[in-house]
Amino acid sequence: MRIRTLVVDDEPLAREWLRNLLSREDGVEVVGEAEDGFRAVLAIQETRPDVVFLDVQMPGLDGFGVLETLGPRELPALVFVSAFDQYAVRAFDVHALDYILKPFGQERLHATLERVRARIRD
Repeated sequence: MRIRTLVVDDEPLAREWLRNLLSREDGVEVVGEAEDGFRAVLAIQETRPDVVFLDVQMPGLDGFGVLETLGPRELPALVFVSAFDQYAVRAFDVHALDYILKPFGQERLHATLERVRARIRD
């Protein structure tokens, strides 16, 4: 099973870190990335990823704003990635598949991808 992923974070080093970790996982393809919420909306509509790794705090349109802008039919599986734990409950309220706190490692990412695989199979 191939998992098409989109990486969204306003920090270039954070995007690079996540892309690097994702490249070590079998069956994962990074189909794009975005550095802000507005570009994330466009990238989701254009690439139709299976999962979006979405930063919460970004200038302009934050991660929750991305969800509000997209219709329910356009939403792929969502994994919020943040350095702040105070948004976790809200993330699950909007049906996020997971919430990963920065910094994280390969093992944590792998566990998240197992959830993504299960969601795709269902």
